[in-house]
Amino acid sequence: MRLPCGFAAVLLVAGCSSAQPGLGPEINVPAQLSTIQDAVDVAQEGATIVVSPGVYEESVQVRTKGLTIRGAKRGSVIIDGEAERANGIVVAAPDVSVQNLTVRNHTSDGVLISEQRGFRVSYVTASNNARFGVHAVNAQNGVIEQSYASGSADAGFSVGRCKPCDVVVRGNVAERNAVGYQGVNASGRMFVLGNRFSGNRVGMTSAAERQEDVVLVGNLVSDNDEALSPAQADGAFGLGMSLLASTKNLVSRNLITGNPGTGLALSPGQDPVGLGSNVIVGNGQDVRYDADAPRKKVRAPRGIPFNQVAAPPLQPEMPADPLPDRAPDVEKYALPSEDLFDDRAAVRT
Repeated sequence: MRLPCGFAAVLLVAGCSSAQPGLGPEINVPAQLSTIQDAVDVAQEGATIVVSPGVYEESVQVRTKGLTIRGAKRGSVIIDGEAERANGIVVAAPDVSVQNLTVRNHTSDGVLISEQRGFRVSYVTASNNARFGVHAVNAQNGVIEQSYASGSADAGFSVGRCKPCDVVVRGNVAERNAVGYQGVNASGRMFVLGNRFSGNRVGMTSAAERQEDVVLVGNLVSDNDEALSPAQADGAFGLGMSLLASTKNLVSRNLITGNPGTGLALSPGQDPVGLGSNVIVGNGQDVRYDADAPRKKVRAPRGIPFNQVAAPPLQPEMPADPLPDRAPDVEKYALPSEDLFDDRAAVRT
């Protein structure tokens, strides 16, 4: 029997709408859909996309609220830019989580969070990305935790242009970057806690026209004189921690050592709360209070291209247990030892 034309058209549309049966709150790639982007595009709010091991040559744009993208195995789920695509994952929706995977070889950022709230980046390896490993800009109420960044020509981890930020950066390792961590115009409940920023050209910087209410506690900032890293744009080398135009900040229980230039550089007139509780020893100059003044720099060796930086060591998997509360417990971060996260680092003292 020949169906009426209109009825046939209805059946065709219905068939198309059910062409992907069984997709629910969890979508598996590539078992159900062949690419991460395909899964993201059809996922409903709050869905989890579980990605099996493989190299995914794509750039993922997330525009649906509340998605979680989770790799089944951190070192084997790889989003590879092939030094051709700009970003690995772009978070352009609120309340998105990226977990337990690797982003590498992008010409800009490994993970970019832009103008969003409620983000969470956990157990991510960001290696050999030209600008930033993990970059949150104009973003608030977020967490970057237990992640690793290397081979970035701007910074391994960066938070910028937020006030109030309500952002927590904790338990991360940055090495073989131009700068380990960079905060730019990031003020108001901005927490940098218990990280290892060692083996970069510059350990960490925090700068703004006016920056305040930043908490830097329990970090290891050491031996930032790694030649086999991308050059820093201003030619800086051998610098541990730099705080410029910053006021009303808590800088406490950090170990800053082995940096051949300056351990801690401050703008004139700064007196961060808790400065006396830091251990700042064994640097070319331990503390400078005139960081804005011209100075003779430590001679910087020629940098290497971002995609020639050595591959990262194997990083720990995200545990099955629930992730810790987003709210930071500052008091639990003690003065670190020099071997903080040695098991996750390639550059060791």
